[in-house]
Amino acid sequence: MQVILLERIEKLGQMGDVVTVKPGYARNFLLPQRKARRATKENMAQFEQQRAQLEAENLTLRDEAQKVGEKLDGLVVMLIRQAGESGHLYGSVTARDLAEAVTAAGFSIGRDQVRLDTVIKNLGLHKVKIRLHPEVTVTATANVARTDAEAEVQASTGHIVSAEDLQAALDAAGAEKNAALAAIEAEETSEEESEDAGSTESPSEPKES
Repeated sequence: MQVILLERIEKLGQMGDVVTVKPGYARNFLLPQRKARRATKENMAQFEQQRAQLEAENLTLRDEAQKVGEKLDGLVVMLIRQAGESGHLYGSVTARDLAEAVTAAGFSIGRDQVRLDTVIKNLGLHKVKIRLHPEVTVTATANVARTDAEAEVQASTGHIVSAEDLQAALDAAGAEKNAALAAIEAEETSEEESEDAGSTESPSEPKES
């Protein structure tokens, strides 16, 4: 089936291009989503009359998407999931899950804007493409971990955290905290001892004339 594109479609063409697609793809996606029209003489003539308006609207939408993209690009969202020792999830992270996480972070998007080739089935940091506009795509990162603490370690190290790595990180953080508390207590004790020493000194007696 031949259709005329009303917007840029990745790997298919630009606005105004007449392309040949499978009938099912046209009927189930392009036509109902108003991304294309059947390439009849009437529709092509109507498109040419509306081309300037459509291009102006597209430019406005693209500019708005670029502004959002500047803020969204590089966003890291955390998703807590159960997983086995090997890091394989008991379930998966889908485009819907990612859309909800990004929306919760303050950017309203739909699952169809998340460009995910396959669902995420393992712990770790996963790069995800988000299409804000046919001409604007940005990248976010999904930090998939078992716990908040594990996600923090993954974010700082850049790789999947094993149970041993997580415990070592927690132990190191605990030791650092204890050392800081000990230093504060030692300083307070030293100050108290100095004050006590000053208060126990007896004043010198005046000499007899």
